[in-house]
Amino acid sequence: MKTHKKKTKKTKRIWMIATITTLLGLGSLTYGLADRYLIKHVEVVVTDQAATSNSSSDTTASTAEVQAASDAWNYSSDDIQINIKKVQTGSGSDLITYFVADVKVKDASSLRSAFAENSFGTNIIENTSVIASSNNAIFAINGDYYGFRDDGVIIRNGTVYRDDPVREALALFDDGTLQTYDETEISSSDLLAGGVTNTFSFGPILIQDGKITSDFSSVKIDTNFGNRSIQNANPRTAIGMIAPNHYVFVVVDGRKEGYSRGMTLTELADVMAGLGATEAYNLDGGGSSTMYFMGRVVNNPLGKNQERGVSDILYIGEE
Repeated sequence: MKTHKKKTKKTKRIWMIATITTLLGLGSLTYGLADRYLIKHVEVVVTDQAATSNSSSDTTASTAEVQAASDAWNYSSDDIQINIKKVQTGSGSDLITYFVADVKVKDASSLRSAFAENSFGTNIIENTSVIASSNNAIFAINGDYYGFRDDGVIIRNGTVYRDDPVREALALFDDGTLQTYDETEISSSDLLAGGVTNTFSFGPILIQDGKITSDFSSVKIDTNFGNRSIQNANPRTAIGMIAPNHYVFVVVDGRKEGYSRGMTLTELADVMAGLGATEAYNLDGGGSSTMYFMGRVVNNPLGKNQERGVSDILYIGEE
C-alpha cells in the first residue's frame, strides 16, 4: 500500500511538473508572438517628419493661404495637380475595382512620407487617414508597413532608420525621380549621396527601366506570421513614375465578391505600364491598401469601408 501511494505521489509530481513546463512554454511562446507582432517598440520619436514641419501652426497657416481649386476627385494649385479616377473592369466574380491618381508636382519635396504616431519602431500603427490628417496631407496612400518587419533599408525624409539590405526596393530622389533597385547592390551612403529622400522596402518591382518584370511566380514571400500568398489576386497599392515629378498611384480593392476580386501582380504591372509608368513598385497590400484624398478615404478597403492600421504613408502636401 505504501509503495502504491509513493508511486501515485511521484506520478502526480511528474504530471504537475509537465503541466507547469507546458504552461510556461505556451506563455513564453504567447509573449514572444505578442512582443513581435502586438507590443509597441518605439525606437525613435520623429519631431520633423517632412522637410518642413507640417504639424506646426506656421505651416498650417501657409497651407491655408495656398490658392487651389478642388472637388471630390481633383486638386489644382500652382505647385500640385491631382486627378483621381475610379476604374472597373470585368464582371461578376471577375469584377475588379481600382483607383488611379495622376499626380504632378512642381518640386519633389511635395512627395513625402510619415510614420504612425510620429514614431519609428515596430507595431506602431494608425490608419492611413489619421496619419494623413495629422500631416495636413492633400493626398495619401499606405506605405510599405516597415514595422511588420525587422529588415530592409528604411530611409525617410533623408534619415536612415534601418539599414539591413535584403530585397528589391524603391528609392525617391530630390530631383523628382523614382528608382527601383536591389538593396544588396546599392549602399545607403551611395543613395544619400545621390539625393535620396525616401526608400520603401516591400516589393516586388513591377516595372524597371520601362520594362515589366518578367516573372512574378518566383517572388520571395515574407515568412512573417499571418502573411498570405502575394501571387494570387489581392488588394494592391502601387506607385509609379511617368516622368520626373509626375507620378501615378494605384490602389486596388479586393476580396469582396461582386465588387472587386483584387489583382495579381502581373495584372497590376500591366495597369502601371498602360498608365505610362517607366518605374513602378508594389507596396503593402491586402487590408492596408488605402487611398486618401481631401479628408476622406477614396477606396473601399476590403469591401468593408474599414481601414487597417499601418506603420507609414506616402503623401502629397503643400509647403
